[in-house]
Amino acid sequence: MSLMKRLVQGLGVLILVVVVVGLFLPRDYEVSRSIVIQASREAVHARVGELRAWPNWSPWLENDPTIVTTLGETTTGVGASQSWTSKEGPGELTFTECSLEQGIAYDMVFDNRHRSKGVMSYEDDPGGVRVTWGMTGRMELPVIGGYFCLLMDTMVGPMFDTGLSKLKTVVEAN
Repeated sequence: MSLMKRLVQGLGVLILVVVVVGLFLPRDYEVSRSIVIQASREAVHARVGELRAWPNWSPWLENDPTIVTTLGETTTGVGASQSWTSKEGPGELTFTECSLEQGIAYDMVFDNRHRSKGVMSYEDDPGGVRVTWGMTGRMELPVIGGYFCLLMDTMVGPMFDTGLSKLKTVVEAN
């Protein structure tokens, strides 16, 4: 058997394995990170529950300076929203919950098709307030969706860490 034929067969087997494994990988993902902020819930919520304050701590603007954000008619409370365009595509975010006691929850849509749910929750902590930023979703992309789910924590987790660190700095400075 020629070397070329073996290489083609090997490549075919590799592709088949990748496709078959991809069909059985989980399609759901969950990412979360936490930080303790030495401040009151009121101080934290003033930055988290108000979309006009997000540019002061959001990691996305630093990561992609081409983002253009448009705030909705309401920027705080249930129904507060923002949309954006960037080199990665358009997106929108809408608060579905917003309270000083619990934090916020939101629905997010990327590129008009990828949906996720996010939360920034508050818990009392001896050092102040523990803020947990989380996101869950489902990848509907055939075969490769499961691979994306495996990478979500690696891709989004560091952004959440950066955002939470910036939020901590902003809140504790005031």
